[in-house]
Amino acid sequence: MLFQQWFAEAQALPREQVPEPTAFALATTAENGQPSVRIVLLKDVDKRGFVFYTNLESRKGRELAANRRAAMNFHWAPLDRQVRIEGRVTPVGDVEADAYFATRARGSQIGAWASRQSRPMERAADLDARVAEFERTFEGKDVPRPPHWSGFRLEPSSIEFWRGRPDRLHERQLFVREGDGWRVQLLYP
Repeated sequence: MLFQQWFAEAQALPREQVPEPTAFALATTAENGQPSVRIVLLKDVDKRGFVFYTNLESRKGRELAANRRAAMNFHWAPLDRQVRIEGRVTPVGDVEADAYFATRARGSQIGAWASRQSRPMERAADLDARVAEFERTFEGKDVPRPPHWSGFRLEPSSIEFWRGRPDRLHERQLFVREGDGWRVQLLYP
């Protein structure tokens, strides 16, 4: 798959050039049609799609529950490449979410319990107090995945590979899903 090739090339670059090659912009839409975009980290990719995790009660979690369509954009500036992906999201299963959660650093696991992601907070000390509370709750124990935290898999209906060229005469190759295969189309820049 071309994505895995480009992704591997981005991951091979020095961190000074691409600090986080797994970072992508994720676009969702609120029920009122208002688009929203934020940077998220890719945690897995396979023939089924692109996996990321979040607090299901966050803005993106709520928007994805209401509208299962989303878009992703990876941009690796030193390679002068970007990949645009559109499709439908489906929740990952509990076994997959549990397995990934277990690989996270303990502080990130505690943070998943402590953060009321996207909700108003009176003062910064409130978050610190919640972190301390969950550190006490799970002291000496493994931290289980919170019920409000899981992942989504974006199953692509289209993937566009963009490569920069001089004079803004960029290469654009669009893959559109058709049944079990893909139709490939070149696009003008």
